[in-house]
Amino acid sequence: MDDLTQFSQAAWQMPWIRALAIVLAAVVLAKAVDFVICRVLGRLTSLTTSDLDDQLIELLHRPIFASVLLIGLHTAVSTLEPSETVLNVSSALIKTLAILFWTGAGFKLVSTTLSGLSRLADRVAWLDTQTLPLFDNMAKILVFGLATYGLLLTWDLDLAPWLASAGIAGIAIGFAAKDSLANLFGGFFVIMDAPYKLGDIINLDSGERGEVVKIGLRSTRLLTRDDVEITLPNAHIANSKIVNESGGPYEKTRVVIEVGVAYGSDIQQIREVLQRAAESVEHVVSDPAPRVRFSLMGDSALIFRIQGWIDAPAYRSAAVDGMNTAVYNALGEAGIEIPFPQRVVTMVPPAQAAES
Repeated sequence: MDDLTQFSQAAWQMPWIRALAIVLAAVVLAKAVDFVICRVLGRLTSLTTSDLDDQLIELLHRPIFASVLLIGLHTAVSTLEPSETVLNVSSALIKTLAILFWTGAGFKLVSTTLSGLSRLADRVAWLDTQTLPLFDNMAKILVFGLATYGLLLTWDLDLAPWLASAGIAGIAIGFAAKDSLANLFGGFFVIMDAPYKLGDIINLDSGERGEVVKIGLRSTRLLTRDDVEITLPNAHIANSKIVNESGGPYEKTRVVIEVGVAYGSDIQQIREVLQRAAESVEHVVSDPAPRVRFSLMGDSALIFRIQGWIDAPAYRSAAVDGMNTAVYNALGEAGIEIPFPQRVVTMVPPAQAAES
């Protein structure tokens, strides 16, 4: 027994024996960590309704396993007490491997996470199938930039020339593509602020109106009522006042027309006739019901406003046409006059005009 103890102590004094023991211990520890992640945490995530956490654990256990092994390998190399140059190079190589492992895992992690969040439309309003490519590319660029920065630090490279070159290149690119960059940032803010979505009917203060059929990074496309597609740069939209006819608590929108009737008409009869006419229009809904308002006593007529609601802004033209037709026919059938403006012109004889 004493001989075995002495042999063990003598063997432990050998650096390569200690290094081998550290590597074996790192393998065992990595296996233990992998078991905890895959089995224990895997059972906990199986109790949830979402599969996002299962996918994240599947992606994380490999780089964590590799990181534990690399830490053990670095410790083992240090135990061998090599020269400073060999130690620095080996340390840089091990850190490089770790960065590469985590960079690959980072690309997959951001794609999986963003893809999972995009399916939670009720909780994450800013991320959907349209905005997913934008945020996915931005996240991957960020991961790549951090990895590059880590590699430069690992190998003790001077960052000043790289940063100076990047700054000069950024300024040159900014001046050369300022319009494209303005549209790109405009698209980013449009996507983030979400003043409209696909299928909405919008009006711009510059006069454009149509249905949103595509939201891109550079431009937004509208389909007008004439079935003409308009492509608008996002920089233009970002600086415009946008009226979203499909926005609000619900998509229903109000349609208003005005009609004038002759003085002396029965007000109550007119209300009933206009109410029935509005209710008979195809696209006008019953909830909320149409309304008739006596709004103005004009110069030549009593002005009434008929208000009706439609299910979607796309029916506005058809609803206006139907309401005008129904009101005109109903007033004609009821014998109610729709007057036209009248003016009295007094002709003064030339002689009287001269005397005056």
